[in-house]
Amino acid sequence: MELGLAGRVAVVSGGASNIGRAISLALAAEGASVAILDLDAEQAERVAGTARSCGAGDALAVRADITDPGGLAAAVAAVTDGMGPVEVLVNNAGWARRSRFLDQDPAESLKLIEINLIGTMNLTRAVLPAMVKRRSGSVVSIGSDAGRIGEKQEGAYGAAKAGVISLSKTLAREYGRSGVRFNVVCPGATVPDLPEHVSGSSLWNQEEYSVYRDPATQDAIARHYPLGRLGRPEDVAGAVCFLASERAAFITGQTLSVSGGYTMS
Repeated sequence: MELGLAGRVAVVSGGASNIGRAISLALAAEGASVAILDLDAEQAERVAGTARSCGAGDALAVRADITDPGGLAAAVAAVTDGMGPVEVLVNNAGWARRSRFLDQDPAESLKLIEINLIGTMNLTRAVLPAMVKRRSGSVVSIGSDAGRIGEKQEGAYGAAKAGVISLSKTLAREYGRSGVRFNVVCPGATVPDLPEHVSGSSLWNQEEYSVYRDPATQDAIARHYPLGRLGRPEDVAGAVCFLASERAAFITGQTLSVSGGYTMS
């Protein structure tokens, strides 16, 4: 299916690791020009190099912190100056920390909300005015089934991702007549293909997540999935590219779980 993404300018936050990396490369393979925003500048540049080699119209690595509105404004300006107006935004950057609610330090809860929800707001606010002015644009945000059905040890994280879903629905209503669409993709457990596909700051390099790299643990988790396996980054990237494209021109305000059937609602 021709998605019509060739020549479009796309920004992917957290675009250097795991799911973000796969989204950046999938957009590049469709011929889009991709700006990879990430805290890890070196990893982002490596992904940009790969993107150029797999068909991107152009690829740009930009160090950016989604919790810094001023820095984001400068990053988006650099993308616009170097590549043109942003036509696709993928709010992928996020952070997680598993903990029972009463065991979690309130400061850590606030950090989860700041990164996952406020960070999404910050970047959307930096990109949206120009989309509204041009009366065209697609925003796809990465949510989580923790924000749809709740998950143990993911109270603040799930609350933040529920906020991303609600925000996207609200913006879909507010800016639909301005030609801008908003949708959310909720991945299931999605394992990096290779260790070098994640940055040093990735949650996959946190000690508490090391157990999830164990094949026996992955097999145990996969038994809860109707399709019998965990997700691959490319599974999520395909859904994001579709929703970002003109093939989804009449889809907005929707939440799609890409979780092998773990969530059916």
